[in-house]
Amino acid sequence: MEDRSPNRYMINKVTFDLVSYQDVLGRICRWKERGERQFITATNPHSVMLCHRDPKMRDATARAGLTLPDGAGVVWGGNLLGHCHNGRVTGPQLMLNLCDWGRERGLRHFIYGGKEGVADRLAANLQARFPGMEVVGTYCPPFRELSSAEDAGVVELINETRPDIVWVGLGAPKQEKWMLDHMGMIAAPAMIGVGAAFDFHAGNVEWAPAWVREAGLEWIHRLYKEPRRMWRRNLDSPLFLLGVLSQMVLSLVGRPPQPFAWDENTSGRAQASH
Repeated sequence: MEDRSPNRYMINKVTFDLVSYQDVLGRICRWKERGERQFITATNPHSVMLCHRDPKMRDATARAGLTLPDGAGVVWGGNLLGHCHNGRVTGPQLMLNLCDWGRERGLRHFIYGGKEGVADRLAANLQARFPGMEVVGTYCPPFRELSSAEDAGVVELINETRPDIVWVGLGAPKQEKWMLDHMGMIAAPAMIGVGAAFDFHAGNVEWAPAWVREAGLEWIHRLYKEPRRMWRRNLDSPLFLLGVLSQMVLSLVGRPPQPFAWDENTSGRAQASH
């Protein structure tokens, strides 16, 4: 059943749901009531540019039940295009909010991803921060592609715990592709790709102070802390801005560009999941 927000806008060919954290919680609860299985992407300018280069990343983002504006650049782009929205909805903050608010609603969480031991530390930290939060399982996959038999075992492991939310921390674009491939296989209302949130909340990497995040300067903090990893990703920011400016120009001359659309022919294993 379609459950689309009226606040859906195309920014640099990617269609975003410009909603609030509370809206995300409400959507997940409705999916649970209806027995739906969906996934959510938290998409920043780097992820948008990956969509331009990687067909499967593009399909995963287009197929997501919610595509959230994770990244100050996406918010700025939305402002330039005149879109009304609720600001950033970042993966790390979304994880904290849903773990907190989900306690009253009895939401069950499974944590999938991270390096060895990260998922367990993350679960322990979250449960200490939010007493009564229910983590029903964790799994850190090996740093290689799983065989079909291994993957089937992981799916069975997750499904046996009956989670409501499966948190996926594999980094972009791997986590988006994993969720696309496992849509319909994972028996949970929501899978959510949150990437760096695993390391932040497990205590492996320092999260930027709140005032830095609120000012939209978190990318500077991350570049300072992880220069070798982040400098290439930040090269996508000016390309993203150029795409937004191009969209503005085309709209002004009456030739609005078309957003990326779901293409089943490049979806791989996901075709068998619907």
